Amino acid sequence: MIKRFGWLLAVVVLAACSKKTEYRTLGSIEVFDPALGTLIDTMAVPEILGEGYAWSEGPVWVSAHNMLLFSDIPNNAIMKWTEREGVVEYLKPAGYTGSEPFSGTEGGSNGLLINSDGKLVLCQHGDRRVAVMEAPLDQPSASFRTLADRYDGKRFNSPNDAAYDRNGNLYVTDPPYGLPGYVDDPGKELAFQGVYLVKADGTVKLLVDSLTRPNGIGLSPDEKTLYVANSDGPVAKWYAFDVAGDSLTNARIFYSTDFKEEEPGAPDGLKVSASGHIFATGPGGVWIFSPEGKALGRIRIPEATANCTFSPDEQFLFTTSDMYLLRIRLKKG
Repeated sequence: MIKRFGWLLAVVVLAACSKKTEYRTLGSIEVFDPALGTLIDTMAVPEILGEGYAWSEGPVWVSAHNMLLFSDIPNNAIMKWTEREGVVEYLKPAGYTGSEPFSGTEGGSNGLLINSDGKLVLCQHGDRRVAVMEAPLDQPSASFRTLADRYDGKRFNSPNDAAYDRNGNLYVTDPPYGLPGYVDDPGKELAFQGVYLVKADGTVKLLVDSLTRPNGIGLSPDEKTLYVANSDGPVAKWYAFDVAGDSLTNARIFYSTDFKEEEPGAPDGLKVSASGHIFATGPGGVWIFSPEGKALGRIRIPEATANCTFSPDEQFLFTTSDMYLLRIRLKKG
């Protein structure tokens, strides 16, 4: 009798542990071109993994710990999601570490990356720099080392997003969103909003100064093309540049979309898949482009979507969508 009870208990425990979490869903898939079906199940719907954030941003997958990190900018915090625990606070403060209260509303971290040493790299609005967390990923603490915070002796505006190349060089966008007074902030030291190259040796080089609000950024798989989103409503576009050593050439509009107020969001964060397809947050959700710049479809999300990232096998796309963290299943391709 005791043996049988133990066996039954084991079965119950096993069944409980193997039960799949049921998530609420939000959004749908909009098809522009049949080729979208090779990348995503057109009947799939985004799952809500977490909610209640002031403005979620900058997601990054951390393979070493099987977790997703993302920024909650107004709360100056980084959150962590795992399948087991859901969403918990990971690090605070994350983007502003000053002793005086931050006078603006967007002082937290934005874009997050993992460098080749397995360290967390942060675009920090409030501290106006790109920094690396010196603590181990499984023992987070607000101990940061500056990677770059100035160009030509003048402080950055508020680094927004970044992308590494294979040689450890970092491409960074620097719009004014994190400044308390925005573009007219009296503490703004640069007359433009730049796209920079922070070389592996720490040298900072200005690549572009003509975009009004450079935002999301990413490299093609062969690293010959750099994509930059411009999130300024009147000129809401995605741009592409040819990478020529430490410079960019052949600036061009990769895709232009009509900015519609009834569709929340603007060209913001983006990620490039291993096959070269661009998943770019924009009006109405996440736009999916072919490497040639053809819009294949859109993951429609009824909240402004700020950024996205892939799981390591590219079977899932995670999005930070205003108050939500979402996940949708992909087809690798």
